[in-house]
Amino acid sequence: MLNPDLIRQEIEALSWSFGAPTMAIHSFESLPSTNDQLWELLSAGEQIPVMAIAQQQTAGRGQWGRQWQSSPGGLYLSLGLTITPDQLSPLLTFASAWGIATTLQQAEIPVQLKWPNDLILQGRKLGGIKLETRSSCPHIVIGVGINWQNQPPFPGISLETFFQRQGKRYISHLEQLAALTTSGILTGYDFYAHQGCDRLLQAYEGLLIHLNQEVKINGSLGTILGVNQQGELRIRLKSPGASSEIRCPLGTISLGYDLPNLNPSQLP
Repeated sequence: MLNPDLIRQEIEALSWSFGAPTMAIHSFESLPSTNDQLWELLSAGEQIPVMAIAQQQTAGRGQWGRQWQSSPGGLYLSLGLTITPDQLSPLLTFASAWGIATTLQQAEIPVQLKWPNDLILQGRKLGGIKLETRSSCPHIVIGVGINWQNQPPFPGISLETFFQRQGKRYISHLEQLAALTTSGILTGYDFYAHQGCDRLLQAYEGLLIHLNQEVKINGSLGTILGVNQQGELRIRLKSPGASSEIRCPLGTISLGYDLPNLNPSQLP
């Protein structure tokens, strides 16, 4: 199993004082879902912040309830934090994604983002984020899966593959990646709490791989403008002599990996 003390030491080495000395870290060989385990820990009275981490998931979930393949060799962790009533969950997803990407960039791994919650490396999917809230509950569970040494399905990429291509290893062990990921979540959470919605959206949009790309939706040419506070994707459609902006809610369209290919499953 992963070493909780080493993870905690790595977090402290990153100069993150927020909860690091007292953070409870629960490590498992295998779990159905780290998110489910975290909710169980919170229901049992575990104090915030708290982490559940596993070397394998047997029933991991991605966005929209899709199965997340969680084979041994990847990073699978969930972090429990407290939220305020005015913090919107789509923006918390954006904050987590931006924070993790920014932290990995500082470790010389050029991670970008694909709306709404994918971590992208060299045009391929490095990982994803699954955020969960429950009604009348002041807590939020942020689940993260990152390909480390596992063999992800297409169009995925692992950090091991990236290191081999670079001829250099920027992260030495899985506990270090867990610490960087945790630090990234906390960095994004702190940025959102202190800088507000507009600054967060601007920072998030700055890492989007599809920003300002031209795409076609049902035969109409458009340009991706960014996102709004509801988490919707903003697209300006163009037609002779006119233009209009549409907003696509989460789950209504799927952005491809090969630009400028946008595959609409449903439009509002």
